[in-house]
Amino acid sequence: MEPLVTMEPRQLRWDTLAALRASSKGRLRYCPHWLQDEDILEGCLTPLELSPYSGWVLDRVTAQSDQEMAPSGSSTPEESTPVTKRSSLEITSAGKQGLSPLSSTAPSETKGNDDRSLLETDQEFYRAVLPSKVTEVEGCIQMYEEMHRLKGKEGLRQRQEQQEQMVRAVYDLASEQLKRFDELKELKQHQEFQDLQEIMEKSSKEAQGQQEKLKEEHRHRAKVLNLKLREAEQQRQRQEELERQRKEEGQERLRRLYSIQEEVLQLNQQIDPNYKHKDLPRIDLSAYSNRGNQICGLVSGLIRTTSEKGFPTQADVANTERALQEMRGLISSMQQEIAAAVEEKRRRDEEEAKQKQKELLNKGQMNAQTPAPAQQAGGKQQKEGLQVKAEESTMQWYQQLQDAAEQCVAAFSELNNCKDNSEVKKIKTDLQKAATIPVSQISRIAGSQLREVFDKINNLLSGKTVQTGGRSVSVTQHPQGLDFVYYKLAGKFVSQGEEEVSSHRDAAFPIAVVASGIWEMHPRVGDLFLAHLHKKCPYAVPFYPALKEGTSMEEYQKMLGYQVNDSKVEEQDRFLKRMSGLICLYAAIIQVQWPHGNKQGPHPHGLYHGWRWLAQMLNMEPLADVTATLLYDFLEVCGNALMQQYQVQFWKIMLLIRDDYCPRIEAITSSREMGSLTRLRQFLEECLQKKEVPLPKGALQSSFWRS
Repeated sequence: MEPLVTMEPRQLRWDTLAALRASSKGRLRYCPHWLQDEDILEGCLTPLELSPYSGWVLDRVTAQSDQEMAPSGSSTPEESTPVTKRSSLEITSAGKQGLSPLSSTAPSETKGNDDRSLLETDQEFYRAVLPSKVTEVEGCIQMYEEMHRLKGKEGLRQRQEQQEQMVRAVYDLASEQLKRFDELKELKQHQEFQDLQEIMEKSSKEAQGQQEKLKEEHRHRAKVLNLKLREAEQQRQRQEELERQRKEEGQERLRRLYSIQEEVLQLNQQIDPNYKHKDLPRIDLSAYSNRGNQICGLVSGLIRTTSEKGFPTQADVANTERALQEMRGLISSMQQEIAAAVEEKRRRDEEEAKQKQKELLNKGQMNAQTPAPAQQAGGKQQKEGLQVKAEESTMQWYQQLQDAAEQCVAAFSELNNCKDNSEVKKIKTDLQKAATIPVSQISRIAGSQLREVFDKINNLLSGKTVQTGGRSVSVTQHPQGLDFVYYKLAGKFVSQGEEEVSSHRDAAFPIAVVASGIWEMHPRVGDLFLAHLHKKCPYAVPFYPALKEGTSMEEYQKMLGYQVNDSKVEEQDRFLKRMSGLICLYAAIIQVQWPHGNKQGPHPHGLYHGWRWLAQMLNMEPLADVTATLLYDFLEVCGNALMQQYQVQFWKIMLLIRDDYCPRIEAITSSREMGSLTRLRQFLEECLQKKEVPLPKGALQSSFWRS
């Protein structure tokens, strides 16, 4: 409330000034600067001074007094006039300067001491010469001004009292109005608070009601969802049960398909399309062989299709069973035909024997034992310039490698044949995993990955501890551990050739570069690798095993490189595919070398051995289908390296193969086996025409080792 008290008199003052301005006197023109930098009451507080016009009044009064005093004065006019004029002039000048001779106000501080003394002297002189009339007028003027000042002061006092009364009245009125306003405001606030409280209570009740409603809806929805979840869970369990039953039935049907396929393949093995070359020249089983192969292909394709789309259906099983019945009927027909042919041959042999006995009795036995000259000449011409067996030095090398492998197996026989000692069995398992798993991880993803695999294998062979399957493994855990790892590692490299390289040719070089590096660091691994390779693929020697007396046909087929399981020999296509993978791996190994080796010496088994293998293959009689396939695979992988190494000699070998050796292969190849020979001839023609052997597929470039 204090600011309102201080502001009311000022507001009343301005209202008063506005009323005065609107009056008749307020319309008069006043000097606009008379109140500048001065208080409105300053004129009443300053001491009284004579008006500038008082000098003029004194001059008039003095002149009139001189005229009256002239006749009776004691002095002459000449003496009095100057004094009077001087006095009037001095008074006038003093008046103009706003000074009164009767005033007790001191002169201005800005004048010097000389001026002050001169003024005091003039005032004293003026008092001496002023007549009584001047004194009387001055006294009247001062009295008038004093009365005027007192009157103004009294009026101002009354005006101030009126103003204060008005201010107090206005203040009291404003205070009352402010109180009423505060009371009204407080009342409105109270009413608003009550209204807000009522609204909040109402909203709270509505919210509680809504919340209860939502809770009820939530409970209802929860019940519905629980029911749906229970139904969904039951449905899922039923689906899982149906799916499990379907899988079990599908797996059972798939096992049935596999058993049918196995039986079909076993039956197909009984069909020998070359049977006509053995005992029965008049019987031809090629039709049975073709149909048997068709049935096998049908069953294999059906199994492959069903494996891609899931499990086989009952219709698929029925189709394979029909194929099995047809294969059984085919075998039965073939056996009947063979039995008839055998009976016919037996009868014919008996007749021929009887006839021979008659001829021997009549003409003697010399003519029957004499060979035909044309037949002898043809035999000599056929074998002229080529050998049937491998060279003696090659066979000695082959036998040395096989003896080294057998000695290695004997060196870890205790570790290999352990059965009762669980700790030794665990060490054996860990060592086998540590040797074989890194080889399985070889790929052409990046050079850094190959280096990790190489380091892991090299560390294992060097006696360091490596991690495999979360376990620490070292060859020092068992005295025979190093020989065991040597043998298993070499065998794993060869297995990768017949499994991985046979399916993906570009995998030959990553495996070969790691095997070459390990061979260089640990030469014994290389000897065991060659022993494994020659045992699985004798054509890598090259060596064509001969059937010795007392050797079973099953053992002889294993010596030729065929896989025999339960007296079942693998198909020719699979056999050729495995042999191709092994020859490709061997051709890759002899031309690559580990780029990060410490020794960086000569290759442990370099291109010279490849040139030697190629020369010995061409010095031996070809085998149908096998020789053409292996020559093509070897030249495709190693031909570019041999060309750069031997140049002119290599091209002579290529011409020899095309012009001399391919006709020999063609002479022993049937029309169904011409595919491999055709590929070989096309490859030779392209290389001889371009005078360039292309780089093999999958060869590792220098940029690979920076990845």
